[in-house]
Amino acid sequence: QVQLVESGGGLVQAGGSLRLSCAASGSIRSINAMGWYRQAPGKQREFVAHITSGGSTNYADSVKGRFTISRDNAKNTVYLQMNSLKSEDTAVYYCIYNTVGLTSWGQGTQVTVSS
Repeated sequence: QVQLVESGGGLVQAGGSLRLSCAASGSIRSINAMGWYRQAPGKQREFVAHITSGGSTNYADSVKGRFTISRDNAKNTVYLQMNSLKSEDTAVYYCIYNTVGLTSWGQGTQVTVSS
């Protein structure tokens, strides 16, 4: 099993920045992908970004150019740097870990952007 602990959420004004962190522990495999999804009130959970253990990244169109995902493999930690935040970025952000035969989710961290 893999456990994920997110941190870094909070309240920020529109145009501001936040950095989310997600630390993984447990049976970490060397080949994996980690990333972020988000869920706004009344909406379905949606993909935000992900990064493979090799460093390949992918982003949702809605965050391209504003969000940057990175990871520290030595610390089994993934980061999401969020800049130029908009009110529509308000959501609970969930960390995800994927490898062959296993998907784990974090508990989520709230991000609120005030306009």
